Parts: sequence; C-alpha cells; structure tokens
Amino acid sequence: MRGRVNFTNFSVTLGGIKDFIPEIKRCRRLILIGCGTSYHSAIATIQILEELTELPVMVLLASVFLDRKTPIFRDDVCFFISQSGETADTLQALRYCKQRGALIVGVTNTVGSSICRESHCGVHINAGPEIGVASTKAYTSQFISLVMFALVLSQDRLSMMPRRAEIIKGLQELPEKIKEVLALDNKVLEIAKELHEQKSLLVMGRGYNEATCLEGALKIKELTYMHSEGILAGELKHGPLALVDKQMPVIMIVTRDNVFTKCMNAIQQVTARDGRPIIICENNDKETASHAFMTLEIPHTVDCLQGILTVIPLQLLAYHIAVLRGCNVDCPRNLAKSVTVE
Repeated sequence: MRGRVNFTNFSVTLGGIKDFIPEIKRCRRLILIGCGTSYHSAIATIQILEELTELPVMVLLASVFLDRKTPIFRDDVCFFISQSGETADTLQALRYCKQRGALIVGVTNTVGSSICRESHCGVHINAGPEIGVASTKAYTSQFISLVMFALVLSQDRLSMMPRRAEIIKGLQELPEKIKEVLALDNKVLEIAKELHEQKSLLVMGRGYNEATCLEGALKIKELTYMHSEGILAGELKHGPLALVDKQMPVIMIVTRDNVFTKCMNAIQQVTARDGRPIIICENNDKETASHAFMTLEIPHTVDCLQGILTVIPLQLLAYHIAVLRGCNVDCPRNLAKSVTVE
C-alpha cells in the first residue's frame, strides 16, 4: 500500500495501470486467472470487485481455462495473477487471451518476469522475496492489490464514496490488526496440538471467507500432508454434513458480516451432529463462542478485508501442525517454488 493509498483524501494510485484506466472502464467483463494460491486471492476479491466496478467478474483456474478454450473478446480485461510471474499454465492462458485482443493486466511479485514483460500493464505487489514454497505473504498482498484496483476503478463514483472511505479506513488500520492476530500464536499452537494427530480436517465458511477456507485447507495440505478440505457453509447440507461427527475436526470462520446468521445456522447443524467446531470469530463475540469447542478471537475490520485477518491463523496453524508432525515447512515434498511445467 505504501505510496499507493492516500489515507487523507481517500485516493488510490496504481502507476502501472494508470494510463489504461479509461480502457478498463469501457470493458465488457473482468476475467481473473491464476493457479493455486493466486486463484484463491482472486476468489477472495470477486465480491468487492463486482460491487465497486459494477462489471461482471469471472474467476478461472488457468489450467481449466485452457482446457475449455473459453471465448475471449477484444473488450475483455484479463488479469493474470502469479507470485513468480513464470507459472506455465498462467503464462499460456495469457498468450491465448493476448492473441484474441483482450487487454492483459499482470499482478505479480517479480519485476521483469515473463508475465510482467508480456502484459500490457500491471500491478507489482511488492511483497519482497517469498522464500518458502507455500505462498503466504504473496496471498495477502495479491488480495490487497486487487482491492486497491477496485478502489481505483470506483474513484469517480459519488454513490460509492461512503463504501470506499470505509474500505480505505480499513486498509489504514490493517497493519495494527495483523499484529494483534500474530500475537495469538500461542493459542494457535494449542489448537495445533489438538489437531496434529488427526487424519482429516474440514474448514468451513461462506461469503467473504470462502477463499479463506480454500486457502487455509490448501496450506494445511501443503505443509502437513494431512487431508484437509475447504467447504462452503452453504453447501453443508448438500453432502459434506455426512462427514461430521465427534471425531471429525471442523474449523469454522464466522464473522459479523451479511452472512452471519447463515453461518450460525451451519454451526448449529454441526453441533447437532456431535461436531466439536473450532471457531474463528471476532473479539468479544460471546454468542458465536458459546457454540465452540475452542475459539480464536480476531479483531473486527470492514467485511471485504476480513479474509486477510482470518487466513493468518490458518497459515500459522498449518505451520505449527507441520512442525509437530516433523515436516519440512519451507520445502514440502513433491512441490516446487515456481511451477514452470504443466
């Protein structure tokens, strides 16, 4: 955010796409393409992008996009999200869209990478080198970069001003709130000790926390080699509820946003089947905590940024479970830092 967000006059400047803003505003739809963690950062921001830009937004996995040969038009704007900027599938998808005349926007962490060079414009997330294979700070930085893009595109809309001001204020308070979440490390370790001998784990949530479930489950898979699954709470009764019993660990993310009552319904469904949910909720939310086997309380922030504060405990949990199980946290087996082969 440094040098990009002006907290006094609530403006956002992204130098890499500044000259292309009029063209982006005229587009037919936004398409966000990535793999793995980068794909999850796109899912995390789809709702706020739709709300602020009032454009249809599609989020696609690069490999699926190529398999389907998705129709692309000249008035589409395609975002390609990659930490390394060298991801093979994402790069191939970029070339496919470029041939069809779409505007290409790269969102990468590596200056001079292939995606950087082949994009028409882009945003560097400036997260610094990501050393471990499992991407953590790149996820939160990609998340914020896409939120900033939504803020840039809605800068001249009077009807959006109160919402934009609320989000920018949330961005200003974010660093302090992240410190508060990191201070919960010992509590996360207690939960890790409870879970590290389990074979399987479910992570549930909905709305703005959909991506948090998918990303948290992915981190646990990557680092601990334990089966974990991110499940949307709205899909619980359509199958996953069959898995719930007192042996199955369930982590639920419940924040005070527009889907709070629906998430509470999901918690009651889990507890009614003898499930023992570990709940990530907001500070002093006694109502939600009363249903929990264990809780982690995080600070409140604006709904569209809540995913940054809720994913950090899951990243820490994956780390602690991996250490307790004797796994190599930085270099998980069978994985490479940059996936340059399909």
